[in-house]
Amino acid sequence: MAAPNIVNVTSIIGSLAVQLVGTSPTAIVTNSASSNKVYKVNILNISNVDTVNSATITVDVFRSSVAYRIAANIAVPINTSFTPLDKTTAIYLEEGDSLRLTANAASRLEATCSYEVIN
Repeated sequence: MAAPNIVNVTSIIGSLAVQLVGTSPTAIVTNSASSNKVYKVNILNISNVDTVNSATITVDVFRSSVAYRIAANIAVPINTSFTPLDKTTAIYLEEGDSLRLTANAASRLEATCSYEVIN
């Protein structure tokens, strides 16, 4: 795992990942090992699309087989959204890092994640 130098950037590619959040930790964005890239996560939005039940979300950065929580068991009420990462709290994913999501119930939460692949 390395943090490539981003002073001499050759490209910045904007990307959007979407995911229906399940009950097992699942990566919405993964920077593969030895990619020679840095991923900048600009915004992560979690929406509760269930019209009857609230849900909870856990967001973590998975590095070297360890989950480092950004948000743990945060309630997302019916028909609302939660934004754990935005332009004021953006993070970088180094090589081998993943941004993962886990809900307490399947199919209640949808996630959108806007990020940049910096090379």
